[in-house]
Amino acid sequence: MDPRRLHWSSRRYLTARYEELQREYSQLPNDGRQADGYHYTTKAKGIFPRYNVVDAMLIEVERLDPERLPGVDAVTSTLLAAAENAESPFTKPPHDEIQAQAMADERRLFAANVRRWKAQPSLRADPVPYRRVLTPEESSACRMSLQQQWGVQNGCWHPLLSSSVPHDVLVLTGESMWENDSVDQVRRVLRELGRPRVIELREYGADYLLDVEIFAPRYTGPEGLWSDEHHDWIAYASHEGTVAFGGALSTGLVTTWPEVDSWRWPGWQGRGHG
Repeated sequence: MDPRRLHWSSRRYLTARYEELQREYSQLPNDGRQADGYHYTTKAKGIFPRYNVVDAMLIEVERLDPERLPGVDAVTSTLLAAAENAESPFTKPPHDEIQAQAMADERRLFAANVRRWKAQPSLRADPVPYRRVLTPEESSACRMSLQQQWGVQNGCWHPLLSSSVPHDVLVLTGESMWENDSVDQVRRVLRELGRPRVIELREYGADYLLDVEIFAPRYTGPEGLWSDEHHDWIAYASHEGTVAFGGALSTGLVTTWPEVDSWRWPGWQGRGHG
């Protein structure tokens, strides 16, 4: 078996499972999540620990470089180890019996799928876009480069820095990246620059090297910083409802995206920012 097929199948399964469980949890009514505003209901306890452990397993799976995979037996061992041992701050004790059982069930389910896929020499699996968790050393080096090149401070960039926003920094509203083809416009500029891979650094959680086709500069809970190995562009999505672009990416968006002005951020005035 081509080990890539096993890796693709695992990534595709865990990604879909995470989205399925998050959707199931989000569809619970408020009183179906927390019975009294403080304590989770039995139904909720049976769902959210599952997507937390699925996310932890996916991170471990994506530490493997899909372009430099070892043999299928080694990949299988790594996947089964992820099923058994993957942890995150959201999966660690204390847990009650319901939560612990929910996570154990998800671990067994993934492990069973891995063994089933491994038993199929002719396993069919479509490729998935490149995404790999950066090593701690890679993450540290990227953050240092953005600090030196772009003045990033403690993971923050414009317009959240104390200095005024330079004229060549493009600041849009955060909602712009959730509308229509806005993200496609950003990806298009990078493709035209010949940049197939993007570095993604998050406020917390894993950092990634990923295909430009799945790059999305959006605020999703943790703030995000993006660049690439050339460090001649930067993007930053903040909790204040802004997304900022600098360097070659800013220039490309301003000169080739006709609707960009309609998404410009109006500034702090009238937003109650203290």
